[in-house]
Amino acid sequence: MIIAYANPVLMMEQGAPRIIRTDEELARYTRDLFALTAKDEPTDAELEAIDLLSMLIERYEQQQYPLPQASPIEVLRFLMDRHGLKQKDLVGILDCSESSVSLMLHGARNLTVPHIRALSAYFHVPGSVFLAG
Repeated sequence: MIIAYANPVLMMEQGAPRIIRTDEELARYTRDLFALTAKDEPTDAELEAIDLLSMLIERYEQQQYPLPQASPIEVLRFLMDRHGLKQKDLVGILDCSESSVSLMLHGARNLTVPHIRALSAYFHVPGSVFLAG
C-alpha cells in the first residue's frame, strides 16, 4: 500500500502550523492550544493538533527561555519560598525530624526517594526536579 502525503509547501501556504519564531507567535499558538485542550471530547484531528502545537511551543520555549540548572536543594528552597514555608514546615511533609530537614537543606544529607515522592506530591511538581542533574 502506497501512502500519499500532502504537499508540505502547499500546507504551509494554506496556514498549517509553522516553527514558532517570535513571542507573538508563541502567544497565538498557546491560545490555540488552550482552546483545544478545553474541549470535552476533542476529535482525532484536534488531538493531533494538540500534540503538534505542544511540540512547537516546547521547542520554542526551550530555545528562547532555557531553564537554568539548579540543585535539588535550590529547587526545594525556591518552592519553600514561593509557598511561604519554613524549615519546620517540612517536618510534617517529609515525616522526619527538624534536624534531618536542616541537614538536607544544608547539603549534609541527600533527599531519599520517599522524600522526593512527598515533595513532588505536596508541591505538585515532577519528582525529577529534586534529582541532581
